[in-house]
Amino acid sequence: MAMDVALVLSSGGARGLAHIGAIEELEANGYRITSIAGCSMGALIGGVYAAGKLEEFREWMKTIDRKKMLELTDFSFSLNHLVKGTKIIEAIMEFVPDILIEDLPIPYCAVATDWKAGREVVFRKGSLFEAIRASISLPTFYEPVRRDGMILIDGGVINPIPLNRVERTHNDILVGVDVSGHDYLAQWKMEKELERRRKQDKSLAAQVINKLIPDDIKFNYYTMLSRTSSLMIRQNSILMTKLMKPEILIDIQMSRYGGFDYDKSEKIIAIGRRKSMLAIKKFEQ
Repeated sequence: MAMDVALVLSSGGARGLAHIGAIEELEANGYRITSIAGCSMGALIGGVYAAGKLEEFREWMKTIDRKKMLELTDFSFSLNHLVKGTKIIEAIMEFVPDILIEDLPIPYCAVATDWKAGREVVFRKGSLFEAIRASISLPTFYEPVRRDGMILIDGGVINPIPLNRVERTHNDILVGVDVSGHDYLAQWKMEKELERRRKQDKSLAAQVINKLIPDDIKFNYYTMLSRTSSLMIRQNSILMTKLMKPEILIDIQMSRYGGFDYDKSEKIIAIGRRKSMLAIKKFEQ
């Protein structure tokens, strides 16, 4: 018998493409998604799914390569952000028309953060894409959304996996897909192995590169800040899952793919599908 699912999708940048695989695997196993909540990339995937355009979005993602990523990046000379974020939203709106959240076929909500008040903002009505645009406003990267006196940034700052915000129905099960974590230890080991191989290479080109590249090149201000914020977000998501205790938690930590690997969509979707299959089997047993 099919079960109703209240689905919650976490933040995680490009790693959030794994949400597509999770949705496909849930539906393939007979689960009905009756409500959805998302944060950041989870808000985008959840909104596209609720609008019935997930397959079109997936096909469009297949066309994304590094060149197209640059074309969709509208750089901004601002003190508080690097990218306006208008081009990417307009590109998505080419195949998903903006609609009111309350007109979607299933209940949906997106989570953002009010930077001024330091509080969570939950979108349950109004423009779907305004909600998504606010929820994905990665601090210092995308331009914040100004609305009703608020300065709205990425919801992952406060609630990276909003299990407490999804609308529930009688006898549904709570399912969370968490891609907010990154397997840094596995990544570290992988990088060290590549470094070892590079140092063992005796070719002239390799020797020149070894002279130019310092051993600790990846241990810098940017990686320190990026990893620190990532670790804090991960801890918030762990605390939320302990608090809400979803019946199925699909925990997807990646070592190979990061938050900006949008050109690897099919590989990331496949990881999401495989991890979801294992989590569903565990639950059904």
